[in-house]
Amino acid sequence: MDDWYWLRDRHDPEVLKLLEEENKHTEAVRASWRPVENALYDAMLARVQLSDVSYPTPWGRWAYYVRTLEGHEHAISCRRRVTSGLPSTDPRADDPYEVVLLDENVLAEGHDYFEVSDVALSPDQHLLAYATDLSGGELLEIRVRDLSSAQDLSDVIEGAHHGLCFSADGGDLFYTRPDEAMRPHQIWRHRIGTPEGDDALVWHESDERFFLSVAPTKDHRFVVLSADSSATSELRLVPSDDPGAEPFVVAERLEGIMYSLEHHDGRLLVLSNEDAVNFALYEVPLEDARRERWKVLLAQRDDVRLDDLDVIEGYALVGERHDATSSLRVIPLDASKVAPGAARVIEAPEAGVITLAGNVDFWASQVRFETTSLVEPRTLHELDPASGETTVLWRQPVPGYDPARYRTARRWAVSEDGTKVPMTLAWRADRPSAPGPCLLYGYGSYEHSVDARFSLDRPVHPLLDRSVLYAIAHVRGGGELGRRWYLDGRLENKHHSFEDFVACGRLLVEEGWTTSPQMAAAGGSAGGLLVGASVNLEPSLFGAAVAQVPFVDCLTTMLDATLPLTVTERDEWGDPLAEARAYAWIRSYSPYDNVRDDTLYPRMLVTGGLNDPRVGYFEPAKWVQKLRAADPRNAGRILLKVELSAGHGGPSGRYRTWREWAFVLTFVLQTTGSLPGTATQALAGPDPALKTMS
Repeated sequence: MDDWYWLRDRHDPEVLKLLEEENKHTEAVRASWRPVENALYDAMLARVQLSDVSYPTPWGRWAYYVRTLEGHEHAISCRRRVTSGLPSTDPRADDPYEVVLLDENVLAEGHDYFEVSDVALSPDQHLLAYATDLSGGELLEIRVRDLSSAQDLSDVIEGAHHGLCFSADGGDLFYTRPDEAMRPHQIWRHRIGTPEGDDALVWHESDERFFLSVAPTKDHRFVVLSADSSATSELRLVPSDDPGAEPFVVAERLEGIMYSLEHHDGRLLVLSNEDAVNFALYEVPLEDARRERWKVLLAQRDDVRLDDLDVIEGYALVGERHDATSSLRVIPLDASKVAPGAARVIEAPEAGVITLAGNVDFWASQVRFETTSLVEPRTLHELDPASGETTVLWRQPVPGYDPARYRTARRWAVSEDGTKVPMTLAWRADRPSAPGPCLLYGYGSYEHSVDARFSLDRPVHPLLDRSVLYAIAHVRGGGELGRRWYLDGRLENKHHSFEDFVACGRLLVEEGWTTSPQMAAAGGSAGGLLVGASVNLEPSLFGAAVAQVPFVDCLTTMLDATLPLTVTERDEWGDPLAEARAYAWIRSYSPYDNVRDDTLYPRMLVTGGLNDPRVGYFEPAKWVQKLRAADPRNAGRILLKVELSAGHGGPSGRYRTWREWAFVLTFVLQTTGSLPGTATQALAGPDPALKTMS
């Protein structure tokens, strides 16, 4: 029985009425907090160089960069000749060398929601394909721009999904289309200048577990067509100079075997988990890429996950992950340049992260990478792989920010089964030693690693400046400690994610960083599931919780194959229709199905998006109603905010994003005692109309 199942019908006027009343109630509470929210918002903007320009990324004769202007929501994509030097940081300067490719502010005019979801340049860099989303629902419109005239061509493709790739001559464009469940199940080829109705179907994937995607190899010799489930992959190649050719399969799909690849000088470099849990790097001749011909280039290691593969001429670039941190390995492929085996390894800063960045040109002679941490802004480096010499190219400008005033560290909690769980902390150096407010964030699904990065999109420094400790729990189900860390937090092992998160919260209390009433839990999407299941597991551990677009009605969703993503997601969560055990383990943790009666829950802020194709708006909406109904004391402790013109990512535009994030941080401050007189503050009760509908 599900008393709130009716909320799934978005066409029912009563559903929209309920959502609007919820938003009205939340806005009324928000209005009383507005001075704090405004102060946080202003603090965010004070740390952002609002008129800014990114460091240019070279590709052949051109260097590409993004410009932002104060007061403008969206970015402006630009380029200039490599020989013309760096772009001006002064937006008022007249720059004769700057060529504007795409001004998203112009494109966004008249739209409540606008996002450029994908872009692709033709190999000759004469054409730009871009896909826009006008609802947040991820159903995209593709257009093609002639960069010499700065005008869009007549080509318009409706109803597309993510993924764009040009052929070698720029005459053909590959793209994907979704089915009714928003699964990209087809790859199409469009001939530039012809009607969309003449497009050719390249691949139709009937297995509903698989998503299709398309991308070029780094040298643009091949178009890579990929079919991926949560556990299995299959890649096909089309020669870029013969886009109408029949795709050929690199390696047939085998259940549980994943691989990705790059092309280099007539051979394929393959990153795969076949006979290598943490993945190994192989090389194989292009003309005969059968698995039995794969030769190990970098063997798998039990303590290191090979996480990412890139390539430039003469070198393979491999991102590695271990001990909740990362490193970069540069492997020479041309013995005439560097002695065989003379790989270079660069480690991340302490409690930070290192990633490849801006390596778009296959023929580049340098390797670019970026380092950062929760308290150290991003720094872009350039490595000469032959000599090992490294140069700093750029440091992220953060006005008024002094990293020396902040600290970051790693802690290890012990989970219920004895497993040690890493946690990254950040705080201001002058934070009082007595227990204080804390925000504990987590995700823990899809082998996604939550890296300790400095962020100005969703900054945490306004919290740190108010003596709040920020912590990331790197729970099982993520990829921070390798493939096994992920496998130990999915399917029947999913309960480990929640036990790990609770263990991290307990450690913060035990070590005197915080107290339960002062600690807020936070997560989004699958991280919202983590929050919901954790507060069911131990409701009194947290004083507050933020669950953004949370996947909390897991069992109902996984039973319904008509919903977007359900069939594909069964590799991650299990198939409760086919297997009784899967039904049982999902039922055991599903936050919606395990709401406790007569239990006081933490104060909560729950969000959703009406156009969300990934987590239906009804999941958070149903959950909130059930939490309130389970115990009258919860009625005045839970806020629901549903974006009525956005999807999974929330509102579009950087100022709107900052404003909503300021509201989230205000909620954290108000509910964890971070402001005078708020330690035990209750939220105002719902409006009478809401009570009636409940």
